This record gives sequence, C-alpha cells and structure tokens, in this order.
Amino acid sequence: MNIINWLPECEPYVEYAVRKNILGQNKDELSDIKSAVLVDTRIQKYLSDVADFNATLVTNHKNPDIPIHKLLFLLEVGLDIDIPQIDMAIQQILKNKDENGIPKSMTNIPKHFGGSGEDTLAWALCDAPLMLYALLKTGIDYDSQVKQGVEYIIGLHRENGFPCAVSKELGKFRGPGKKDDCCPYATLITLRLLSVIPEYRQSELADSLIDVLLDLWEKSREQHPYMFYMGTDFRKLKAPALWYDIVSVADCLSHFEFARKDKRFEEMLAIIAGKANPNDQFIPESVYLKCNEWDFGQKKKPSGWLTYLCIRTLERCGRGC
Repeated sequence: MNIINWLPECEPYVEYAVRKNILGQNKDELSDIKSAVLVDTRIQKYLSDVADFNATLVTNHKNPDIPIHKLLFLLEVGLDIDIPQIDMAIQQILKNKDENGIPKSMTNIPKHFGGSGEDTLAWALCDAPLMLYALLKTGIDYDSQVKQGVEYIIGLHRENGFPCAVSKELGKFRGPGKKDDCCPYATLITLRLLSVIPEYRQSELADSLIDVLLDLWEKSREQHPYMFYMGTDFRKLKAPALWYDIVSVADCLSHFEFARKDKRFEEMLAIIAGKANPNDQFIPESVYLKCNEWDFGQKKKPSGWLTYLCIRTLERCGRGC
C-alpha cells in the first residue's frame, strides 16, 4: 500500500499536512482543504486557546494543553501566521521577551519548589527554545527578533548538553536531578531550534547535542538524568510529538545529516519502522488522555497523524517501513 496515497484519505488536518509538508504542494492549491481544517471544532478550539496565549498557566511542560504545544501542533498541520489567532499568539510571544531576548510564559512555581508561589511571566529552558522555534517557523526575522535569545541559550551550553535553567522570576527552582546533569528535554528542544537556523544546523554545537542524545540512547539502562528515561515507555509510539519519546527524538534527529550517519540513530529508526502494520500504518501505543478527541488519542486503530509523523521521519532519512 502506498502510504502517501492513504494519508490524504484521513481527516482534513492530516491531508493538509501531508500535501503541504510531504508532497510539497503549494498552499494556494490547498485552499479547499485548508477551509475544511479551519471549520474543525478541535482546530477552532486550539486557535481560540493560542489567541490568548498567556491565559493558560504553564505548570507542567508535558501537558498537551499548554499554549506552546497547541501552537506548534497548528504550525505542524501547516497553518501559519496568516491565521489571525496564530498571529495574535506570535505577537504576544514577541511582546513578552525579557532583556536577554527570551520569551516568557505565564507560570507558577510553588514556594516549596523554589518559586514565588505567584502567577508570573517567566521562562524555563524546557519551553524557551520552543517559543523561539515557533517564531522562526512563522517567518519572524532571525537577526532582529530571535538571534539574541538563541545566543543567550547557547551561552548556557555545557559539555554534556543543556542544564535545567530558569529565568530570575522562578528563583531557585530546578527539576528533580543532579545539578551537573544535562536536562535531556532542554537539550532536545534546543537542538530542534537549531535545526531551523542555517548557521547552526551543521555546527559542532549541533553535532555535540546529537551525540548527547544518542549517548543517552546507547546507555539507556544506566543513565536517566532528571528522570528522563529511554526505556519501554520512551519506545512507545505517541503523538503529538511534544515530549521526550522515540517519535519526538527521531523527528528532531532526522533533520541532521550527522545523526543520519550514526548507527545508534539507525537503531531508533528500525524500531519505529518495525512497528508499522502490514499496510504501513502506525497505531498509537501510548496516548495523552487530553487528546482523546483526536485519532492519535486511542490505541485500537491506525492514526493518520501518527502515521504522518513516522513516515515523514523515515522518508527524511531515506528509508521506508
């Protein structure tokens, strides 16, 4: 079965993403499909939520309901800044940058975790790179609006990746790990940010971060910094690709030629490919309960969106199922 022919038969948001992001069709040719996407009540809800970007409190970065994850999902579908609600979200991100060029989100860290216990605009390294990534994905100028923040984040780099770091508003907050360990998720999403910046995509910095992630994969039984595991749960197929799991990590690494040459990454791709059913479709093995209205929010039948994510990663690396 030609999976590319099957995917557009799924829901409009999947078809739009496939036609635009895999088949490379011009968005002007896809106006009817885009219209169908925009009347989807789930898409409308996401757009409404991101339009008031700081109305949702960020208390858990794994939560698919936080604004940055919803915004990135909409961008992944193929919607862009020409949608008023997305433009409103981007303008709020730009407005809330600190003196270092890092966008802040509305958050609340309890006092017993080292925060103030009050709602406040602040950033953590487990969301700041994604905010800058969203800016670049919508065409915001790098030199004038993004570069300062990127350089500040890069200045936090250590030999073993990126640490758990937060803005001054969050006080002494730090995740559950050793201070000298890297934060695998912060390292992953910073690498994702670098993937859309030409001057860094093939840099020594990017190569070093790839090595960090693949070293964690190779030593997954022994190393679990900040309680990020690459074990059984990590290897379950899950969408959307917003956290630290095999779909998310493989998608990020697939953008880099340096990773595509590494046997450790080949192992990761082989695991994903081996989970396809006889029709080259993928069934979710784990779900976010808050996503139960989507086709990737169940574990009984193939998911068009999950299949799209897996096929795109595999094709980007020059291989099929």
